[in-house]
Amino acid sequence: MLNDNQLDTLLRIAKTAGNAILSVYQRAGDIDVTIKDDNSPLTEADRDAHEIIIAELKEFTPSIPILSEESDGTSVDERLSWSRYWLVDPLDGTKEFIKRNGEFTVNIALINNGAPELGIVHVPVTNISYLGKTGVGAWKVAATGEADAISIANFALNQGQVRVVASRSHRGDLLDQLINTMEAELGKAEVVSMGSSLKICLLAEGKADIYPRLAPTSEWDTAAAHAVLAAAGGDIVDTEFQALRYNQKESLLNPHFIAISDISFDWQATLLPDPK
Repeated sequence: MLNDNQLDTLLRIAKTAGNAILSVYQRAGDIDVTIKDDNSPLTEADRDAHEIIIAELKEFTPSIPILSEESDGTSVDERLSWSRYWLVDPLDGTKEFIKRNGEFTVNIALINNGAPELGIVHVPVTNISYLGKTGVGAWKVAATGEADAISIANFALNQGQVRVVASRSHRGDLLDQLINTMEAELGKAEVVSMGSSLKICLLAEGKADIYPRLAPTSEWDTAAAHAVLAAAGGDIVDTEFQALRYNQKESLLNPHFIAISDISFDWQATLLPDPK
């Protein structure tokens, strides 16, 4: 379909996992939920998708290690020795899954020396997928299988109307303050709320400009969408505007970050203006 063995294989794996998730999602009655040690929810769909993805990736690339949100048994020292590995969130947006609002995804990324090399974000409910490969390009694959190239929007051509993406489940005072700062510099902002890694994909396909995340996330939450955004021309940076990196420390928590579409625009000056 995409004439790229890696991306075509990722698409097949993600769709298989997505179908397993849908089989749980479409059942009648409430979804059974277990609360993990970190207080996050876990469902049968998370476990099913995890097992499918791990088995498929082991067959596809036996020599490349895999880290999934649902993995166990990997020591910190072992993980930090990896220069290239798969980073997986079998079901990103479990809270949205439980609410049955459709805004949850399957995330698979290949990390190379701390940076996302390629990734897929698959949306089971719509059967739409976003794929990206650094130096090659990014695509949105429709439910029909038709793949269209995507790229970020030029912010200057948008005439300064900033489109800000916010989390459906996590907003907070810090984000509101940052939006106020942007509006003081750029004028009224359009704010779009959405769940899961779809927020970053909105930037990759040119439908939004910036996504500040000033609340906790883990590395598997962002890696796949980061790969898509980077391949589409954008990037994710921390609040000091350094590139977001993976597997560089003991903790798998991300710092607060800002996903940006048009990296040629001086977002740093806008978000951190000189005192007047």
